[in-house]
Amino acid sequence: MTAAPASVVYFGTPEVAVPPLRALNRAGHDVALVVTRPPKRRGRRQAPTPSPVAAAAAEMGLAATNDLSDALHVEADLGIVVAYGEYISGEVLERRRTVNLHFSLLPRWRGAAPVERAILAGDTETGVCLMDVASEIDAGAVYRRASTPIEPQETATELRARLCELGVGLLLDAMREGFGEPAPQSGETTWAGKISAEELRIDWSAPAEQVLRLVRVGGAWTTFRNRRLKVLEARPAAGTGQPGAAGTIALAPRTGDGPAVQVAAGIGAVEPVTVQSEGRAAAPARHWANGAHITGGERFE
Repeated sequence: MTAAPASVVYFGTPEVAVPPLRALNRAGHDVALVVTRPPKRRGRRQAPTPSPVAAAAAEMGLAATNDLSDALHVEADLGIVVAYGEYISGEVLERRRTVNLHFSLLPRWRGAAPVERAILAGDTETGVCLMDVASEIDAGAVYRRASTPIEPQETATELRARLCELGVGLLLDAMREGFGEPAPQSGETTWAGKISAEELRIDWSAPAEQVLRLVRVGGAWTTFRNRRLKVLEARPAAGTGQPGAAGTIALAPRTGDGPAVQVAAGIGAVEPVTVQSEGRAAAPARHWANGAHITGGERFE
């Protein structure tokens, strides 16, 4: 494949798949069809809302569908997949060459949650690959790749946005210059399965560094007085001491904005910065502590 395709079918669903779609459209490429997942109900009382990609396609005046089989009836030279979120059948793949932007340095972190798994594993580097879509998950040969460091306090959302920007560059370069011959993946394969809700429960007996990685992934939670509490933002606690056994909550003096909340981990301590009580809005952790009237020796469960 050495020439830029004349038209494409685009497969994508979440917000991270919107920038590549916009970039293709701005660059003048013919997006013949956008395939995205069906509208999703955000709350029990809310009407289903279109995916971010569906909304973006409508704004750009692009044809869109929730029916994967519609891709069989469109004339296009290339399929492009970015976080589509559903299995693409062999019948659809056989119609045209299909490539995928995957947010890892393959074959490390094949699967649904490569950004989150890289952070949880303490990786210091990751990247993005432009690859062939193969029948085996994320096993296709790679046309182009780019790597980037993972910053020590970078969240999954921040890292994903940077990887998306790198991926857009790879994709547009390939569309302009031609894809060339892909290189087979080599090296040890690791798997990036979806992150379960139970995996996001904080184990306070783990080292503070590990707890902070979980918070950076997003959705980390614990329980206090039998109610769930999300820890939305946290940082290493100031000083080297530990306020007691793992999970013990302490209030450390601070100037200006009130006391800082500190929680003992297995090694070191964590300072929650922003938390969200069950059924409540997000709030600074010190405000939550004041409202909860924390007493000495209380612990997260």
